Amino acid sequence: MPYYTKDEINKAKEIDLYSFLGQKYPDELVPFSKDTFVTREHDSLKISNGFWYWFSKGIGGKSALDYLIKVKGMSFIDAMKEVIGCSKSEIKYDYKQRKKEDIELQLPEKNDNNDKVISYLISRGIDKDIIDECISKELIYESKDKHNITFIGFDKNYKARFACERGTNSSRYMHDCYGSNKAFSFKLTDKNQLSDSVHLFESAIDLLSYATILKENNKDFHLENLLSLAGVYQPAANINESKVPISLALFLNNNPNINKIYLHLDNDQAGRLATYALKNSIMNKYEVIDDPPKVGKDFNDYLCSIKGIKKNYERRNGYEK
Repeated sequence: MPYYTKDEINKAKEIDLYSFLGQKYPDELVPFSKDTFVTREHDSLKISNGFWYWFSKGIGGKSALDYLIKVKGMSFIDAMKEVIGCSKSEIKYDYKQRKKEDIELQLPEKNDNNDKVISYLISRGIDKDIIDECISKELIYESKDKHNITFIGFDKNYKARFACERGTNSSRYMHDCYGSNKAFSFKLTDKNQLSDSVHLFESAIDLLSYATILKENNKDFHLENLLSLAGVYQPAANINESKVPISLALFLNNNPNINKIYLHLDNDQAGRLATYALKNSIMNKYEVIDDPPKVGKDFNDYLCSIKGIKKNYERRNGYEK
């Protein structure tokens, strides 16, 4: 069995997926939008800003080594054999990935109305008044071309820095808009800036579901900080080395009064693993409360169960999703 030194392993980990495919399998790189590529084999696997993410499977990473192990199913040794001979300096392509801060957020054009977005969110149990308020604050809108929901995340100057689209039909389409920075993910914050806690969710839909549940229980969601992670949080291979998600890290940095964090992540294996990793990385500085949905896979499942709404989605991990 081959033996690789620590230096060789570290060198292999420095090879990003774009560089690896560009050198060894250039036909696998298919342009998607400006500085974003997909692979010919998997059209939902996006490569951008030095990272890759396979949206249909909810897994991602930075290095080619991660890709070969997680996507191609190779052993660590076989993946090392593939990667170890690559070098970024040998790439002959003139394409160069731009830094996130240099990329302007590209928002989809707004539709003349938000009828399909409103109808879809109501069908998922979201309160109509909450929907209307989000639309009035330009936190959500309906895209003109595909009539998707567009969720917006703003920075402290109320400049849009993050946007993601979600289908309003059964296609389960989910896509981060070009130039999105997950540090500024979709959120609803305490209007008085007095709350000492923040509630964390994987998706904007779960966040809005929780806000609806609070309202159903005569509680004012305006007095809470609700923050989405804009997707499934991916812990490090070594749980003890997991980092705080960038959206949470920025929020905590901007809100030093926070001392309590509620984790409302999914009831599936990925959600439970992410909860464990997050608790492990922040519990020394904050009080951390694990509060998953009482029914179903996520908080939208829980909300629909409360309202008696039957969700007609494929069964995954033993839950209706």
